[in-house]
Amino acid sequence: MDGQRGNWSSNMGLILAATGSAIGLGNLWKFPFITWENGGGAFVLVYLICIAAVGLPIMMAELLIGRKTQKSAVGALKDAAGPMWGIVGAWGVLCGFILLSYYTVIAGWSLFYFSKSFGWMVSGFPSGMAMGDLFGEQSSNGALQLGLSFGFSIATVSVVYLGVQKGIERIARTFLPVLGVILVLLLFSALRMSGSGEALVFIFQPNFNELEPVAILEALGHSFFTLSLGMGCMVTYGSYISKTQSVVKASATIVLLDTLIALIATVIMFSVIFSVPGMEEQVGGSTVGMLFISLPELFFTEVPLGRFLGPLFYVLVALAALTSTISLLEVVTSYVIDEHGLARQKATLMCGGTVFIFTILAAISFGAVSGVSNLVVPGAIGETLFGGKIGWFSMADHFVSNWMLPTGGFAVTIAAGWFMTREDTMNELVDGTQPSWFRYGAWRFFIRFVAPTAIAAIIIAVMIFGVDFS
Repeated sequence: MDGQRGNWSSNMGLILAATGSAIGLGNLWKFPFITWENGGGAFVLVYLICIAAVGLPIMMAELLIGRKTQKSAVGALKDAAGPMWGIVGAWGVLCGFILLSYYTVIAGWSLFYFSKSFGWMVSGFPSGMAMGDLFGEQSSNGALQLGLSFGFSIATVSVVYLGVQKGIERIARTFLPVLGVILVLLLFSALRMSGSGEALVFIFQPNFNELEPVAILEALGHSFFTLSLGMGCMVTYGSYISKTQSVVKASATIVLLDTLIALIATVIMFSVIFSVPGMEEQVGGSTVGMLFISLPELFFTEVPLGRFLGPLFYVLVALAALTSTISLLEVVTSYVIDEHGLARQKATLMCGGTVFIFTILAAISFGAVSGVSNLVVPGAIGETLFGGKIGWFSMADHFVSNWMLPTGGFAVTIAAGWFMTREDTMNELVDGTQPSWFRYGAWRFFIRFVAPTAIAAIIIAVMIFGVDFS
C-alpha cells in the first residue's frame, strides 16, 4: 500500500505541491476582487492578521494529522482523534469531490481565453468586440464547455495517475517556478503603468475609516478558504511527509508563498484599474468581470507589452488552476486507495471519471440546458443550504463554500486541539526540525481557542445573517 501512496522526495517537493494546491483562482481572482470591494489597505492588514492567527495554525494541524497517521483524510481522522472522526474525513473527501466537479469548468475558461489571447497576439485585437458578450457566448455553449472541461480533466487525471513523486511533485517542481516567472513579468509591466503608485497606496496604506464590520468577516473567511483547508487536501498531502521533513517549516512557507502571490496578483490588477479612465466603475460587478471580461481587452489596449503578456497571464491562470485540481482529485483518489485497496492507476481513472459526470452538470449550467441551468431547490431548504441559487453550478458552489468548507475546518480544529493528545501533536511539531521562532504553546492556544472561534463566526454569519462566501 505504501508503494501505491508514495512520499514527497524532499521538503521542497511538499512545499511546492502544497503551495500549488493553495494557489488557485482564489489568489488570482477572488482576493483582488474582495480587496477592491472592501476598501484596500485596512482590509489587507486584517487579512494578514487572520492568515497568521487562523490559516497558519489550521495548516499545521492538517499536515500533522496526515504525517502522524500516514493515511488519507478518512483513515487519518479516525486514527488521530477516534473512530467517529472518520465521518469528518469523509465529509472532506465529499467536499473535494463536489468542488473539483465545478472548479474544473472555471479552469477550462482559462484555456479558452489563452487560445483567444494567443490568436489576438498574432492577428491583433478585434476593434469593437464586446468582452461581456464573448464571455456569455462561450459559457452558454454547452459543447465548448464540455470540451474545455474534458481537456482540463484529462490533464488532471494524467498527473494524479503517475503518483506522488512522478506526477504531482514533478508537475509542481516544473510549473510553480514557471508560474512565478510569469507573475514577476506581469508585475514589472504593471509597475510601469501610470496608476501603479495609486494602486500600491490603495493596497498597502490602511484607512480604517473605510473598513466595515462585514469586511473583517470577509477577511477571516478568505484567510481560511484560500489555503485549501477544510477539504482534506492538506491532510492528504501531509500523509506523504516523511518524519525527517518539518511540518512547521512547510506550513509557514506555504502560507507565505500563497499570501505573497495573492498580493502580487492584486498589485497587477489594481495597477491596470487605476491606469485606465473609467475602469474603477467597471470592476465592482463580479469576480468574473474582473478576470474574464475586463482584463483580456486591457492587455491589448493598455498594458505595456500586453500583447505578449496577455496569453502568458492565462497560462498563469491555467497553471494555478491545474495545481489545485490535482490536489482535489488526489484527496478522492487517496481515499479509494487507502480504504478500498485499489491500485493508484485504477483508482485515479475511476475517481476522475465519476467526478466528470458531475462536471458535465456544472458545464451545462450557464444556459446550454435549461433544466440544469434553472435547477432550484425551493423553500426553506433551498434558501438555507443553497442561498436560493439557481443552476447546478451556483448551488454546488454555494453549498461547498458556505457549509462544507467551514464545518470541515471547524471539525479539524476541534480534533487537533481537543481530541488529539498534547503528546501526539507536540511530537509532530516539536521534532528537532522546527524553526527557532516556533512556540508549541502558542500554536496550541490558537488551534484550541482562536481558530475554532473564528470559524464558528463564519458558520454563524452564514446561518443567521445570510452572509455568502461563494
